[in-house]
Amino acid sequence: MANIIYGMLNVARTALITQQKALDVTANNIANVNTEGYSRQRLNMEQNEPVRYEGGTLSTGVRANRTIQRVYDRFLNAQLTDAAAKEGRWQAQGETLEKAELMFDEVSGYGLNEAMSQFWGAWQQLSNNPSGYTERVTLIGESQNMTAVFNKLARDLTQVQKDSDTSIGGAVDDINTLTRELAEINLKIAEIEAGNNHSANDFRDQRDLKLKELSGLININSFEDADGYLTVVTTNGHTLVDRVNSWNLATVPNANGFKDVFWESSSGVQQNITSDISDGKLKGWIEARDTTIPDYLVRLDDLAQTMITAVNTLHSSGLTMAAPPDDTGVDFFTGTDASDIAVNAAVVSDSNLLAAALNTEGVPGGNGNAIAISERQHGLSMSGGTATFDDFYDSLVSDVGRNVSQAKVNSDHQSMISLQLSTYREEVSGVSMDEEMVNMVQFQSAYTAAAKLVNTVDEMLQTLIEMV
Repeated sequence: MANIIYGMLNVARTALITQQKALDVTANNIANVNTEGYSRQRLNMEQNEPVRYEGGTLSTGVRANRTIQRVYDRFLNAQLTDAAAKEGRWQAQGETLEKAELMFDEVSGYGLNEAMSQFWGAWQQLSNNPSGYTERVTLIGESQNMTAVFNKLARDLTQVQKDSDTSIGGAVDDINTLTRELAEINLKIAEIEAGNNHSANDFRDQRDLKLKELSGLININSFEDADGYLTVVTTNGHTLVDRVNSWNLATVPNANGFKDVFWESSSGVQQNITSDISDGKLKGWIEARDTTIPDYLVRLDDLAQTMITAVNTLHSSGLTMAAPPDDTGVDFFTGTDASDIAVNAAVVSDSNLLAAALNTEGVPGGNGNAIAISERQHGLSMSGGTATFDDFYDSLVSDVGRNVSQAKVNSDHQSMISLQLSTYREEVSGVSMDEEMVNMVQFQSAYTAAAKLVNTVDEMLQTLIEMV
């Protein structure tokens, strides 16, 4: 009889301990209901080993599994990291191209389109009064305004490239920090879970957050081995994290003065992986810096170079009002591209050097050359003789807007995918307050019942002692 009573007391004791542990897990879930990246935990209960008694077996109550289960979907986490990489690419590219779009704003500010229009208009006005001082000074002023816009566009676009380059360097530093932290968390998880007696659920949640942050910067692949260590590699196979070790990325200036991304081996050998990066913010910044913005600059330079050649060819063959009148051979523009196009300093200092008359007119007060130059506005000078200056520039502005729109659409699409995946993750791994409140009542009731069982056993023991 005493053995049975003591057995019941042990059942009540283990029940109290188990339900208390379940309440602790529930309390932790409730406390982390708003914690980013937290995965709901669950205590798994199982029966104690039965004991033999008088030819049969006697149950001995309940016990808690040593490992607290982390409610987690490994495949879903892989989808989240992949979505973060794609979202990061389009966000970085969109933010960069939006800066460029502001420079080509032809609506709210004084843009190149308006500057060119006033430049050609000034030549037309000069043709109406080729000897007029006011018209000549106005032409020089409008020309200087236009060249200043060219120069500013070239400078600003180059600055966007430099800003992207700076962002690339910062991203590489962040990547190196994250890979070191992932290696450190790997070690903590391995130490805690050695022997499979404990769970490092909190550190696993931290590791997943770091991994998602890393994938937002560069596209990666990752897998976990049987010992709980996470290995992270770039998509072209270069190891970033392996167990408790991490490998760094570095930046090295290329021929253009911008940073290329290199992977460093354990022996210090560096390998250029810039062209292998296909997603993440690094890809967005690299693509904007090395492809999209250079395309804008090349087309802007093409416009400036063609305008310089077209105007100079006509101007240098015309007659000026200088004394004595002569075929000047003086160029109207100096420079070679958008960055340095300028009005010839000699023309600026002496408006009489403006060649408004054709050489064939034979008189310096003619207007044939001014008319010919103004008509270049509508000539098919660009794109192999298929577009005017205005058409060419309008096409450039249109492509800038289209690229921004495309980046925004892709960014919004990837953001929606990430949101949907995050929502699904919350359904799988997130904390439901309703569910946790039900669990709390359930475990509390079980704990109360176990406590009552202790009181009952105590009364039975007292009765047995009094009988003896």
